[in-house]
Amino acid sequence: MTETTTTDKPKRLLSLDVFRGATIAMMILVNDPGDWGHIYAPLEHSKWNGCTPTDLVFPFFLFMVGVSVIYSMESKKDTLPHGKLILKALKRMVILLIIPWVTQLIFHPDGGLAHLRLPGVLPRIALVYFIATVLYLKTSQKTRDWILAGALIGYFIIMTCIPVPGAGYANLEPETNMGAWIDRLIFTPDHLWRESHTWDPEGLLGTIPAVATALFGIRVGTWLKRKDRDDQLKTVWLFTYGIRAVIVGLIWDLFFPINKALWTSSFVLYTGGLATIGLALTYWLIDVQGNKRFTYPFVVFGTNAIAAYVLSGFIPHYMGMIKIGGHSIYQTFFAPYFSPVNASLVSAIFTVAILWLVMWVFYTRKIFIKI
Repeated sequence: MTETTTTDKPKRLLSLDVFRGATIAMMILVNDPGDWGHIYAPLEHSKWNGCTPTDLVFPFFLFMVGVSVIYSMESKKDTLPHGKLILKALKRMVILLIIPWVTQLIFHPDGGLAHLRLPGVLPRIALVYFIATVLYLKTSQKTRDWILAGALIGYFIIMTCIPVPGAGYANLEPETNMGAWIDRLIFTPDHLWRESHTWDPEGLLGTIPAVATALFGIRVGTWLKRKDRDDQLKTVWLFTYGIRAVIVGLIWDLFFPINKALWTSSFVLYTGGLATIGLALTYWLIDVQGNKRFTYPFVVFGTNAIAAYVLSGFIPHYMGMIKIGGHSIYQTFFAPYFSPVNASLVSAIFTVAILWLVMWVFYTRKIFIKI
């Protein structure tokens, strides 16, 4: 990791930082409830098919990875050797792969390497970031559009037409779909999601449509960076593109269900469309209309998104070890004064606030962690 200041960075899109910051805040909120047994339904993932607000968090982040590739790479693409840029992206990918594995060994030393979960949120971000960067550097936008379409259609064919070894037929069930079979074959059950060991919600095959989500973001970022279109036209195009993607995603949902765990093609279009609409709204309000008074809290998270996410795994863990009169912070300050679901929610908001204060210190000291 390196530390940089604002003088080292290219001009940022404020609406992107705000949108990313809001996404990170939501990610922390849903990942750290006070009591996992008492959670409001919108703050839980779908049981399988379908999409809750919580299911939007991860695809929104990958979408913004794609947009960010444009803003970080466009000025370098034509001036620096591509090999050097790819090597730097590879280094970032490796670091992002290692972080969650080290974290697991710290929090679950009894499991050791024998039960280390290899897939995960950060590993998927790492792979998607690297692949998206290479595609941006080495292909034209027209080629990337074809790759995006090919990834969605190809994934649909793989998941719905090719018989799964052992099951004998193509299916979209948790333990017997093609992605689950590939994960067991490559990673082995001991290195998959701890809740199952038979499949993983961030499995290897699902990386294909996840890359499509980032390519969706690259397409949107490319439009935002155009200098031959005014802001009003850009905004209209973003809303139109987003709405069309949502409609196509909902139609595709009829025979290839929207499903986050499988990262189905309909899920890519539906969430990518919603992310585009969300970014269009923030772009119009902030960068076009100049309404910036409410942006500060989100910018604090958005400018240090990966650092905030990594720390969200450590700080709540150690907060949970604090005892006051033999009781945890949750049992002392929240559970006695609220209903179970509200106590869980207020505790999660408290965790978001603590992490925000940490990131605020980084922000005020102009410390921006870049991996």
